[in-house]
Amino acid sequence: MSSRLTEKIREIREAETSGRGEFSQLIGIPKKTLENIELTGRAPKGEMLEAICRQWPKYTLWLMTDQVDEAAGQISPEIERARQTLKKTGTDTESRDG
Repeated sequence: MSSRLTEKIREIREAETSGRGEFSQLIGIPKKTLENIELTGRAPKGEMLEAICRQWPKYTLWLMTDQVDEAAGQISPEIERARQTLKKTGTDTESRDG
């Protein structure tokens, strides 16, 4: 389970920040701690998971249960990246007035 959690943390980091330094700063952990977790697959502490969920609440359900509920605002980084791509290409239907 811990290696899947570390993969998810990496996915959030890649979707939301420019790198480990920024991610670490935003959640209040040393960059070296994040590097160790990502590179070894070591299970993150609960405090780290809480900090990630506080910073990006939209990923909480996905991070903890591998589920999404878009109607409730609970998404995955994959969904966020797709939304950003749609906005960049001008095919985002949510931002248009109908």
